[in-house]
Amino acid sequence: MSRKLIILAAWCVLGFITFVTLSPIGLRPETGSVSIERFLAYGLLGTLFVMAYPQHFVRVVTLILVVASALELLQHLTPDRHGHIADAGEKIAGGVAGASIARLAQLLFRARA
Repeated sequence: MSRKLIILAAWCVLGFITFVTLSPIGLRPETGSVSIERFLAYGLLGTLFVMAYPQHFVRVVTLILVVASALELLQHLTPDRHGHIADAGEKIAGGVAGASIARLAQLLFRARA
């Protein structure tokens, strides 16, 4: 997959997560447990951003921490949403897990080459 496509995918996932987090609750897609949804969505986000920007692991993890925290806080500005620290924790854990798995895969593939 080309790097430009991965970069586009990473930013699109971030945009989708932002939309879903701040949109009215009725527009939020439901596919199962919200905890699992949060963890997997941010896991994908972390994975894609590490793939898009492989030399910037610490910045990617920082981005995940800032985005998850900011979106939880911004939910308090919407009439039908509410942010919780526990929700931000699930998101951060998923993002860090995804970013870490992607980074580990990069290191393993580099070691084999």
